[in-house]
Amino acid sequence: MKPVHIMAKPHGPICNLNCTYCYYLEKENLYAGKGREYRMADDVLESYIRQYIQSQPAQHVSFAWQGGEPTLLGIQFFERVVELQQKYANGKTVDNAFQTNGTLLDDAWGEFLARHKFLIGLSVDGPEDIHDAYRVDKGGQPTFARVMRGLDILKKHGVEFNTLTVINRKNSYRPLEVYRFLKEIGSKYLQFIPIVEQLANEPDANGLVLLKPFSRQESSVSEWSVEPLQFGRFLQQIFDDWVIQDVGRVYVQAFDVALESWHGVPQSLCVFAPTCGSALVVEHNGDVYSCDHFVYPDNRLGNLMQKSLDSLVTSPQQTRFGNNKSLGLPSDCRECDVRFACNGECPKHRFTKTAAGEYGLNYLCAGYKHFFHHIDPYMRFMSEELKQDRAPARVMEWAKANGPLRAGAASRRSAHAPALV
Repeated sequence: MKPVHIMAKPHGPICNLNCTYCYYLEKENLYAGKGREYRMADDVLESYIRQYIQSQPAQHVSFAWQGGEPTLLGIQFFERVVELQQKYANGKTVDNAFQTNGTLLDDAWGEFLARHKFLIGLSVDGPEDIHDAYRVDKGGQPTFARVMRGLDILKKHGVEFNTLTVINRKNSYRPLEVYRFLKEIGSKYLQFIPIVEQLANEPDANGLVLLKPFSRQESSVSEWSVEPLQFGRFLQQIFDDWVIQDVGRVYVQAFDVALESWHGVPQSLCVFAPTCGSALVVEHNGDVYSCDHFVYPDNRLGNLMQKSLDSLVTSPQQTRFGNNKSLGLPSDCRECDVRFACNGECPKHRFTKTAAGEYGLNYLCAGYKHFFHHIDPYMRFMSEELKQDRAPARVMEWAKANGPLRAGAASRRSAHAPALV
């Protein structure tokens, strides 16, 4: 089987928070008639761990645990995870990434996560008033203080962490506040995740309100969704701060993947790759879905307790799902000068029309064009540094010497950027 990444949801959509923009909470409706037990059973857990390790062709296997909120399962559950991983490792190296809202972390969690070298993805949207705008608990109460206590636990125990920041209608207008805050709390690895959701006027037959593209239901974009051009401006303003002082010290996923695109190497983030289908989800009961953003009945591939994980991942249905990303591009995308960097981005966001009326244009198109055109000269410079076996961080000196730059048509193949003098 080709290398794949599977995000495990061992507690399904169950969470102690009620974030306004969360796209996964309503997935509880998919299992509403099948009992209230969302904890992954031990036989499902063991089968998943065994099959996932055996299916990976590399000697290094990375597990990802998400939710919902995985800490609700308790430490004992993840002690069992580690035990099973050791049982089936068969000489392979196994590591774990764990996404959490951080509100339930305590010293016992800190000790466990440190001892087993879990990498933590901590969800935080910025300073207190920004974070608490949407990230509230079931009682509608703010969560920022509890998240910061959880962060203190991670730091106390030396647990490696990065930050996951959802870019929404509100924090998108305060990019430098968000960026500088994340640096202040000690984050060196930053992920900025745009939130874009279509809301159906009426729930579908499964009780789902958040729609995927090509739905025939009447819908509107949610009030918390980031605006297209503003998302590009958000990234651009942070990039301008980063490129003169933080290259090589702070790692922003969007910038790293952009450099991959300009340098002509495969993108490590699925949303920017030409095709997709190698990032799947396994739910608490063993159901496997095509993607974290496509947990819908018609994207269910099967159950790993009934069919092998290998057969589900390589199924014709999943192959079609992955290939459709490149096959469904409208002409505006096919002819775009930054297609090599964007590739139409995530199919989930392709629900607007081009000027000519073609359906399938990415909602965030204007923002990505703005951002990619802006960073073009800097990316060309850094790519050339890599070709010459020099550090891309030299771009900081070059950027300061050249001042604000304007790019023409972006291209991996355009002329070399001016030399550093």
